[in-house]
Order: sequence, then structure tokens, then C-alpha cells
Amino acid sequence: MVKTEWYFEYDIQHNRPGLLGDISSLLGMLSINIITINGVENSRRGMLLLAEKDDQISRFKSILETVETIVITKLRKPKLRDKLAVRHGKYIHRDADDRKTIRFVRNELGILVDFMAELCKTEEHKLIGVRGMPRVGKTESIVAASVCANKRWIFVSSTLLKQTVRNQLIKGEYGGDNIYIIDGIVSKKRANEKHWQLIREIMQIPAVKIVEHPDIFVQATEYNMDDFDYIIELRSDENEEITYESIKNPTFSQDDGFSMFDF
Repeated sequence: MVKTEWYFEYDIQHNRPGLLGDISSLLGMLSINIITINGVENSRRGMLLLAEKDDQISRFKSILETVETIVITKLRKPKLRDKLAVRHGKYIHRDADDRKTIRFVRNELGILVDFMAELCKTEEHKLIGVRGMPRVGKTESIVAASVCANKRWIFVSSTLLKQTVRNQLIKGEYGGDNIYIIDGIVSKKRANEKHWQLIREIMQIPAVKIVEHPDIFVQATEYNMDDFDYIIELRSDENEEITYESIKNPTFSQDDGFSMFDF
């Protein structure tokens, strides 16, 4: 019989000795397996469970609802955020006003890479925007996520290796096994019509496209922010403001490698 994964999370009301052991024993008596367990933010604990029948979970829930030492906060089929919370011991945070915007700080690069890697594993169209100030780790995180997802990364435009502005792809660079990385600032400032034609072509490929500085990218294209499936914001700390003031009226030479605003 095929077993089903469940995500169980509870808030500890009274952290008495043996509480976790009692819950684990109850799961064992109901023949529910524990895959992973971890603390997730403050007094909460999360578990990934494996059950053969849904009524096992229903009985488990009804029993725990009579227990005063914990309060069930989640008991559902696991979402990606649930799996990452158990794996890393903390939740990723969505923007309160825009649910597709997800925020990270630099000391959360591990969970950021893990999250992007899960998104990159698909071979379907997915458009991801990444916002962040210079040298915060945007491009490096994208490359690391591509490696974790066992995908090949292709820089369509980038400043990682001085400057990259591609006008065409070669054989083997088409298909869902590739991650296409576009720097919105580089494309807007350096690209010609052949480059934009390549970007339009790439957008039709059923694959993951990751755009650094999506706000600048949409200024130069027919795409808009609604076309993005996810917007990831990466900051050095929670209070850092992401701004593009330094590139509104930049002065640079053709060979300066964007040293004035090395995003």
C-alpha cells in the first residue's frame, strides 16, 4: 500500500519532560512513521510523517485535541515550505502584502539555496525574480541552487565574470535541464536587439528562468511583475533597503565592468 506524507506541527504549551516521547509513542501505536523532526521557531516543533491511511491521521488528531500540553497548529499534506522548515528548523517568510514575494537575509543562504533548488527541479516554465543589493550573494546562490538541482546554469547576461551579454545559444543549451540566468541591469544597459530576441526565445522554453533585478528587467521588456511566479528578496540584514538609486544616472565607460554599481 502506498504511504502518504503528512506535515504535523504543534505549539508547546507546557514543555514537560517526556512530552516528545509520549507523542512519538502515540504515533508508533497508530503505525505512523516519523520521517523527520525538528524545532521550528520559538516553542513550535514540526514533523514529517508517513501514514498508510488517512484515518490514522484523523485518530491521531482527535487524541491530541484532548491534550492540554500542546496545540496543533498544522496537520496537512506537506508543502515545500513545511519540508524546508523541518529540514532547517525555521520557516521562510512571505511578504504580508504580496504572497509570492519571499524574504531572506544573508545568514539564511542555506535555506535560500535549498528553496531555489526545489524550484529549479521542475522542467516546466517558471520565472523567478531575485532582488538584492551588491555583493549580498544573489548570483552565487542561484548557481549553488542549480548545482543542487542537478541543472546546468547558463548566463544570458551577468556581471559575475566581468560582463556577459549573450546574443545566441549553442547546441545543448536548449531544454528543461538548463537554468537561464538573466541580469536585468546588464541586459538593459548593454544589450542590443539580438539579445532581447534571444530572451524572448528563452522565455518560450519550458524551463526555469531566474532574473536578477526584475524591477529593472520589466522596464526594458514587455513583461511585467505579474509574469513572475516568485520574487525572492535577499538582504544583508532585515533592515536593509533594496534600492536602485545608484543606477538611475550612472556614468561608466564601456570597459568599466559596472564597477560603479557592481550588482
